[in-house]
Amino acid sequence: MFYTYLRNLLSVLLWAINGNIHYHDREKMLPKEENYILISPHRTFWDPVFLGYAAAPKQFIFMAKKELFKDRGFGWWISKCGAFPIDRENPGTAAIKYPVKMLKKSDRSLVMFPSGSRHSSEVKGGVAVIAKTAKVKLMPASYIGPLKLKGLLAGDRIDVAFGDPIDISDIKRLDQAGLAEVAHRIESEFNRLDQLNLSFQKKKSIFHYLTLIYRLPILLVVGLVLILTYLFSYLASFVWQPKTDISE
Repeated sequence: MFYTYLRNLLSVLLWAINGNIHYHDREKMLPKEENYILISPHRTFWDPVFLGYAAAPKQFIFMAKKELFKDRGFGWWISKCGAFPIDRENPGTAAIKYPVKMLKKSDRSLVMFPSGSRHSSEVKGGVAVIAKTAKVKLMPASYIGPLKLKGLLAGDRIDVAFGDPIDISDIKRLDQAGLAEVAHRIESEFNRLDQLNLSFQKKKSIFHYLTLIYRLPILLVVGLVLILTYLFSYLASFVWQPKTDISE
């Protein structure tokens, strides 16, 4: 319930800020009854919100660096939304076992950024291991748009495209050759989606500027609700703490 509420609230907030958001090929999304790993290049702080909104009503879990849980209110907030802490210096086996367990036994899928950092193009092997062990497909997506708050506020066009599901069940071993093949499939689809998004980026429109008339009041209201939601999360953290120890 809180997950759905916060996803919708943040999506409205980003729409009120930008107003120039476009989604492509959402019909390629796997059915909500099927769990999968939603993968994408990680390019900015807010691209996970667009991905999560576009994939609704499916809900997700996602890895988050442990430092994000230090803030009492924000840590409670993201824990309730499916985030689990990862020590990036020493991730341990739980970083694999926990998402595999959730993919097998819950109705939540996993959001993962195979390249790790927001500006890296190197595809890492963790996503392949999780997908292979949990026996799920990879659902590729790509965000092209403003990378800084200035561009977001200026109404720079945002395009989010979804690709064809990637099935790696035919790869028998995740050795060097197997991981290289997984990386090739992911990178090929990411490149194709980026080119698709870039073709849309050429389209210019002033329509989103006209919507400022009613987006500004909505932005003020949503901003206030967001502040109240954080205060609620902070106070709630004293009463009940969501489970965050994934090693159990």
